[in-house]
Amino acid sequence: MSYNTTDFSQAQPLSLPMPRCLADVDPERIAIIKPSALGDVVQSLPLLPILKERYPHASITWVIRDSLAGLLERHPLIDRLILYRRKGGPSDWVRMAKELRAAKFDLVLDLQGLLRTGLMTLATGSPVRVGLETAREGSHLTCTEIIPNTSRFVPAHQRYWRIAEAIGCGELRSTATIRVAKTELDAARELLSGLRGAVLAVAPGTVWETKRWPVDRFAAVCAKAYRQYGCSTVILGAPNEASLGAELERTLSRFVPRATVLNLAGQTSLQGLAALLATADIALTNDSGPMHIAAAVGTPVCAVFTCTDPQRSGPRDEHFEFVQTGLSCGGSYHRTCPHRGTGHLACHSELEVGRVFAALHGMVQKHLTGNDPLRQVAA
Repeated sequence: MSYNTTDFSQAQPLSLPMPRCLADVDPERIAIIKPSALGDVVQSLPLLPILKERYPHASITWVIRDSLAGLLERHPLIDRLILYRRKGGPSDWVRMAKELRAAKFDLVLDLQGLLRTGLMTLATGSPVRVGLETAREGSHLTCTEIIPNTSRFVPAHQRYWRIAEAIGCGELRSTATIRVAKTELDAARELLSGLRGAVLAVAPGTVWETKRWPVDRFAAVCAKAYRQYGCSTVILGAPNEASLGAELERTLSRFVPRATVLNLAGQTSLQGLAALLATADIALTNDSGPMHIAAAVGTPVCAVFTCTDPQRSGPRDEHFEFVQTGLSCGGSYHRTCPHRGTGHLACHSELEVGRVFAALHGMVQKHLTGNDPLRQVAA
């Protein structure tokens, strides 16, 4: 079954009363604590223009994992980044705690809700520390306010937007802004300029095993796209996904030896990834960070969902199509498959290539029009 994110029964705006602590504060210094993961960081970006609208004179600091900092470095609404080193030692924690305390934040938003971010929140010493109902590992104890109706059953993007509603700005337009440097965009255009036809960007990786639709199935969809549209494929992924990208390249070349394939998996920065996704004509991904980046830069994306729920975890926009397994355990959010034998990762085999390609084809018909090369071939 495919989903389009224009229908969210749980995502309707609420008429939330202004939390007392937020009603009384006029902050000069705001901290957003959201170190990871990539997709979650992208989904929380729409809060930035809202905070600037509500508190125009406040400076905004973002606490971000060092490996993800490149995504936010050029953001026009972020005044400062504080880096969290996940594998850092005690000295790194002491340094960060001192940095957080010295900043004298008036308002802190813990959007992660884990023990480590709770400790960061507490270290700020801010008089107003706001969290969500998804907070766990005791992190809620470090907050002075928990925003209501932000449980894990509320779509992720809407959980973050509850803060906008709580400060009286929920009626404003929600937009995710990723600032990509012109040099990166120029480099991406140069890289893709030699490819024939339209460009299908494919990101087959993701951290969870259960979310990782098999590479040979991605290759089969790309082969169908080549045969029907004559498009080229560019493979994208993180450094630890280089072998996955190589496997996809080999498999696709075996299916259609004449297909044009450019494998850039593990070879780009986050800025470079965003630039390539912005330059591509259409994207095909798992439920992953690249899916959310593609959404944020306005590229139509078709995403495969197995163990997660597109209505809870996907972006909300008519340009995005989601194909979900029909198994009863679909959307169960297991990082590793709890089944053994023939049931192990059965959602991967149940989600057939034909269904995913049909969703991709529908997106081509719907979104790529006019002089776009994909539309010309598809028509």
